[in-house]
Amino acid sequence: MRHPTGARVRGDGAELVSVRPAVLLMTVGWVLLLAFFFANVEIQIEGAAGWAANLPTWRIQHHWLLDIFWGGRPMTGYHAWLFPCMALFFHFPLIFTGRWSWRAEARVFACIMLFWIAEDFLWFVLNPAYGVMHFAPRYIPWHIHWWGPAPSDYWVSLGWSAVLFWLSYRRPASSRG
Repeated sequence: MRHPTGARVRGDGAELVSVRPAVLLMTVGWVLLLAFFFANVEIQIEGAAGWAANLPTWRIQHHWLLDIFWGGRPMTGYHAWLFPCMALFFHFPLIFTGRWSWRAEARVFACIMLFWIAEDFLWFVLNPAYGVMHFAPRYIPWHIHWWGPAPSDYWVSLGWSAVLFWLSYRRPASSRG
């Protein structure tokens, strides 16, 4: 029996073979499209003042946990509500279909990580106050840690996203031949 994604499934619905590469490409493409749209929304909200600098929201500037989990950036009320809201949106297909699995959860987290990195980068590229030429540490004080041409959390999140995508699409050991 085949699932609509092209995967073979057992009678109980468990996947036996990984989905086609086209499904991964469509998923990544859709996440990038969502990032493009949301980057434009945030440009309209924040303007040139990134990381909610001019928004009427509470802010925690310094805490050791911010260095570990937030890339050294301040925690704001805007981001405290925005990040879980987006995570809930990305989980909606699992709730809507009633089909949760560890693979699906890994794919959701991979998409969330990819979304935030793409959205953040597109915010700079599309923002008239920045553009690609101003994507550098001297213009972006809220990205504190950089590795080469990009903030360190871009590299870490992209790496984890790739691992989670791989885990979510690989064939289970029981079905390998």
